[in-house]
Amino acid sequence: MSRQNGISVEDMLNLEVMGDCNMIAGFKGVKNTIARVNIMADPDIFDWVQEGEFLLTTAYFFEKDNVEAQKKLIKNASDKKLAGIGIKVSPYLDALSGEVLSLAEELNFPLIDIHYSIPLSDIMMSIFKEIFNKQASLLERIEKVHERFMEVMLEGKGIGEVIQVIHENIKNPVVLNLKFSNQRFSQLKGLDDSTKDELLQDMKGFYESNDGRSKLKRLDEDKVLVKGKFVKRMVMPIVLKDNVYGHIFTWSTTTPLGGFDLSIIESASTTIALAVLQELSIKEVEIRYRSEFFEDLISVDIKRKKKALDRAHFFNLKPNDYYVIEVMSFKLKFEEEEDDEYFFEYLKDYANTTVMVAEDIMGYLGLSGIVSTKLNGIQILLGFEEPFNINSRLEDFNQRLYRVLEEKFKNMEIRIGVGRVYKGLEKVNKSFSDALKTIRTGKVLTDKEVVTFNELGIFKILCQDFLTDELEDFYNTTLKPLVEYDEKKSTELVKTLEAYYKFNGNLTRMSEYLYTHYNTILYRINRIKEITKMELDNPNDRLNLEIALKIRELL
Repeated sequence: MSRQNGISVEDMLNLEVMGDCNMIAGFKGVKNTIARVNIMADPDIFDWVQEGEFLLTTAYFFEKDNVEAQKKLIKNASDKKLAGIGIKVSPYLDALSGEVLSLAEELNFPLIDIHYSIPLSDIMMSIFKEIFNKQASLLERIEKVHERFMEVMLEGKGIGEVIQVIHENIKNPVVLNLKFSNQRFSQLKGLDDSTKDELLQDMKGFYESNDGRSKLKRLDEDKVLVKGKFVKRMVMPIVLKDNVYGHIFTWSTTTPLGGFDLSIIESASTTIALAVLQELSIKEVEIRYRSEFFEDLISVDIKRKKKALDRAHFFNLKPNDYYVIEVMSFKLKFEEEEDDEYFFEYLKDYANTTVMVAEDIMGYLGLSGIVSTKLNGIQILLGFEEPFNINSRLEDFNQRLYRVLEEKFKNMEIRIGVGRVYKGLEKVNKSFSDALKTIRTGKVLTDKEVVTFNELGIFKILCQDFLTDELEDFYNTTLKPLVEYDEKKSTELVKTLEAYYKFNGNLTRMSEYLYTHYNTILYRINRIKEITKMELDNPNDRLNLEIALKIRELL
């Protein structure tokens, strides 16, 4: 919206100079804001007028016998969002036509009949003087409100008090939604429960819509339906480091929203952005401190590990509890390249948000532990005093965490690898190693977002780093000739072999599954035996080929 600080049409009519003037149409526009005044001496004035102007003219410029031209003038003025028009009807016309008045009424566009005896210059000067006084008063009020915002933050009263100050000054409901910390502050005093629910639903709809408005870094204005009536809604983003961290919402359910209210909300958004910056800075220091502790804890360096164990009590970690580590990875769903500087800066905000979400859920479920970050991943250390129900508690934690993050980060692919549980803090490096293997191997084996080490089956053995050379050699001497044959001849022998294990060697079911004739399947099985020099009837050969297929998935 353009910033319309001024006086209303109603205020203008109450000026002494307007004593003999009357509103003759557009009565519902009496609250329109007059930001400036202009005298219309040229019908082409609409080429340079601005929103919020009030035009003064005489009926001389109304083509006396051309009602259509008069209606066009009113329509143009309304389209330009002028505040209204004051017209000296007499002595140029007996009265404006009923069609003109009806159009102005329909458009809620104020028409004022100026008494013929009042100089237009006197009206202009009086309005300008009133606007100037109003502007000076508003600037003084805005300055005082801004000072109040600063006092609130310096006194450490928090963001909630800022929202209270906004509410006190704009006299309308206010809600602040901080996306980065999943916090909400609201002032909805005087509203019944159903109205509160409608406003909160409207806010939810703002984020759920696919029009991209929630990502805009400027004021968003709209009219929304509340309790069966359309009211103005202002949404001001909290912008920091070129990212949107939340929004201030307000609705004109009590009084109209205008330029003064916009100034208050703008000032508040800057104040809140500074508070968010401070909170993020503190949080980043805390996260860095925890991450350094975590790196020492899982280190193979004995001195570093001992240093971490000595400091563990600062994080409420007990040496003899049961511990498990989870590793999280993030990947942009719609970006081809992720290894540039922009991606990591972009991901930093996601990581910080994820840390806070994970900590909130840990607190809610009564779980001890720490959350740390490294590169494009997050590590979560969880502790349990007793070994009972650990798996079910982990599942509950991960379901809640993934559900919240999936809602927050719709453009991110999130995966969680869960290590094994070990007794004793000194063994968490083993759980960390398990978690890394789980998340790496799980990406190959399954589409599941959360995978535990125990779900890997035989891959728990195959994914060991020290076996890499042996696995490659085993694959080269068993399955690789078959893969190369498929590539050279464009056959499907490997796919047939996979179906063989899927259906336990049942050739009929393999034929149905592959949409291939039974005899063709039989021929392919014989070719597999010839190329691999292995017999599927031999238990050892059959096991070797099955393991080779799994190794192929890893390699």
